[in-house]
Amino acid sequence: MGKELVIQKSWCKKCGICVEFCPKNILDLDEEGVYVKSKEECILCGLCELRCPDYAIYLEK
Repeated sequence: MGKELVIQKSWCKKCGICVEFCPKNILDLDEEGVYVKSKEECILCGLCELRCPDYAIYLEK
């Protein structure tokens, strides 16, 4: 089984850092926090996880 991108919306402070660092531009923000616009386009690179100061977005095996 592969990796999956997980978002803990209750931890997200909507700073937008993950959105800015996503190389495929598949993340966006709404009133609830970050969300994935297109799971099919996500390359699971982990840059969002590395940049999130609140550990609200991460890759899980």
